[in-house]
Order: sequence, then structure tokens, then C-alpha cells
Amino acid sequence: MPYPRLILLVLAAPLLALANPYEQQLANGLRVIVREDSRAPTVVHMVWYRAGSMDETNGRTGVAHVLEHMMFKGTPTTGPGEFNRRVAAAGGRDNAFTSRDYTAYFQQVPKQNLSEMMQLEADRMRHLNLDVREFGQEIRVVMEERRLRTEDQPQSLLLEQLTAVALQVHPYRVPIIGWMNDLENMTASDARLWYDNWYAPNNAYVVVVGDVDHDAVFQLAEKHYGALSARSLPVRKPQDEPPQVGVRRLTVKAPAELPVVMMAYKVPVIRGVESDVDPYALEMLSAVLAGHEAARFSRHLVREQRLAVNATASYDSVARGPGLFYLYGSPSEGRTRGELEAGLRAELARVQEQGVAADELRRAKAQLIAGQIYKLDSMFAQAMEIGQLESAGISYTMNRRMIEKLQAVTAEQVQAVARKYFREELLTVAELDPQPLPPPRARSPFVFRH
Repeated sequence: MPYPRLILLVLAAPLLALANPYEQQLANGLRVIVREDSRAPTVVHMVWYRAGSMDETNGRTGVAHVLEHMMFKGTPTTGPGEFNRRVAAAGGRDNAFTSRDYTAYFQQVPKQNLSEMMQLEADRMRHLNLDVREFGQEIRVVMEERRLRTEDQPQSLLLEQLTAVALQVHPYRVPIIGWMNDLENMTASDARLWYDNWYAPNNAYVVVVGDVDHDAVFQLAEKHYGALSARSLPVRKPQDEPPQVGVRRLTVKAPAELPVVMMAYKVPVIRGVESDVDPYALEMLSAVLAGHEAARFSRHLVREQRLAVNATASYDSVARGPGLFYLYGSPSEGRTRGELEAGLRAELARVQEQGVAADELRRAKAQLIAGQIYKLDSMFAQAMEIGQLESAGISYTMNRRMIEKLQAVTAEQVQAVARKYFREELLTVAELDPQPLPPPRARSPFVFRH
């Protein structure tokens, strides 16, 4: 069988992929992490701020994402849109993204343009223009983005509502893009307050991956970022989710072609790379259920029983906040949402009662771990991996150890987490009740950056 050999190969890869990250911290608190990769004469430059939607307050939801948009509106020395034009003129690409845990900005350019990219990012880290007229235009773009990507997308709307019911206290319950009422009442002063609170070198880290020399990168970072002053940051207070005491259910009625069932169970995420066991077993359970075409959901629910048009599982073990393990799918024609929910539950019950076979676990491991390794072939993916781990408080140096921990998961541990966490009192179920589709809307004139 090829799987043990494949596993050995992918386990060897991190020794090469993460053999040479270098790190230096500037006097102002900014950390600079460099991964040398000379396979192409390019470089990825990313700035990560430890501030995402989970740091927002009621009445100002969505401000982290709105500020991300405003970061392209210029500084006293760089006009609106000039940042993008200069990246394009260098033959590169750039963008930004906001998550619950962080906000990040990146450029991928020829290596000789790294200094210019650092200068541009350092400039807007402290000297951003927040013009009221520019803000008025951009907030309308964000509201239209919310309409098109959430309110007009039934599965996105269902997921938003499911999360808001599954979590009652923790700010993960709030959508990253914010509630529409908050966006309608947001002002440039709200964005300015967010910027002043969180956009400081001691709340950020820079990740550089590419055909560079780490000492030269550290010198450039000192040149461009070193003059920025550290500032006091707001105190983050815990907002722990209270225990759930029973199953929660909701139904969303929205125009759609197919009904959908989504189920979310409360589960842990990685807090101690060495000490934790359950998050790795949960990752493996997700792979057993839906990690490849021969996994249980596809084989049993879609092909054999013809119960579902599609069915999958989703879980992310790396996060600042609480974890949710999702199961979701659409029932086949003539089958009901209730039948699909019962089918999803039955697959979990089989794992709880019968466990997983050794060959099945090897196949899931091979697919899951190979995916973890192959993404490191990309310079951008390497930078993302470093940045996302750091955003959750996990050192990027633990990447290889995390893969080893995945490799060490046993069939008994997979069965144990299935029994431990997939219980009624940890479950929220959301159903999409499809309504007639409206006539097509006219195409939006707005262009989204991400």
C-alpha cells in the first residue's frame, strides 16, 4: 500500500520547508519573520495586525473590515489608489483580508521592490488619511458587498445565522463584515478610533518569504518600520462562551434552489501544541468523514444511499476563539432535510460505536497531511501559514510538530472525540427552507478588492 510511504515523504518535507525562518524584533515591538526561498526571484511581503472582528464592540461591528478598505485611500505622501498603482507598476499584486482574529495586507513583487513595499506599508501604518468623503463612498461599497455576498447568498446567510445562535457571548458570533445596521450608522470617526487603537508596530508582525537574504530584510525593516513608535493597546477582556444546555434549532427562509442542513458542534481548538490531543483527532475525524472522494459522507450519503446531493464536514483547529465542527449538505430530490440530518447523525454514530478501520485512517491521514505539506510549495502559502499560526498565538516554529501530532493520531482517539463532543447539548442545527427565486438583479457597479 502506498500510504505509509507517502506519509514518510510528507513528514520529511517540513524539515526543508521550515528549516530557515529567521526572526528579529525591532525596538518598537514589531516582529519580522523571514523565510528564505530562492526558487523564483520574487518576494511576498505581509503585514499582520492582531486585530480582527472579535475585537470589535457592539454598535461598531464590521469596522475592522471597513478600515481594511480605507487603508488603500492614501496618506499625506501617497494619494488614494496610488498604493495599488505602484504595486502594479512593479509587476506585482496586492490585496488584504480581514478575519475574526486578524487583519492582513500583502504584496507579491519582484525581489528588488521589497524596500518600496515596506516603505508604503510603514507609511500607512501610522499616517493614514481618513477623509470623510472617501469614507462615505467606501462604506457604501462595503454595504453592497454585504448584500451581494451574504444577504443574497442563502448558504452564507444560513451560516451567519447559525453562528449567531450557536454562540451567544463570544464575539465570533458576529459576522466579519458586520451587521447592516452598524454599517449604516458607521462614521469615519469609528474607523479612526479602530486605527488609532490597534494599528501600531507593537500590535503587528511582518512576514517576508522569497528570494531574499534575512539580514538584508532586517536592515530594510529597521529602515522603514523602525522609526514608528509603539503605543499603548486596549486591554482585551475574556468573553468566554457559557456552557450550552441543550440543542438549538433555527430555520432560515430565503430564495434558493436547494434546501440545506447545517449542524455545528462546540469543540476545542489548539491551545497547547504539545499537550493537546483532541484538536488533532478532530482534524482527523473531519478527514475521515469528508476529507476525500472516498470518505464516508461521499461514499455512504451521496453515492450509496442517494440521500444527499452533497455532504461535507469542516473544522479548523487554529483560532483565537472557540471552535465549531460543522456538518452540512443538501438533500437529494425527494428526500427531506430531516432525513439528511438523520443521515449525518448516523455517520457520526457509526464512528462513536464502531470506530474507524486502520486502512481508513491511513487513507485519511495521507490526504490530510499531504494537503498540509503541499500548500507550502507556494511562497504565498508559506507566508499565510506563518501568519495564521502566529495570529492564534501559536509559534510558526511549531508547524512541523503539529504535523507530527496529526500523524500520531490513533483510531481510538478519533472514536474518543466523536463520543466526547458530538452530543445534543453541544449541537446547533440550522435549516434553509428554500423560497422562490426572484428575478435577477442588475449587476453591481462596485468592484470589490477581495
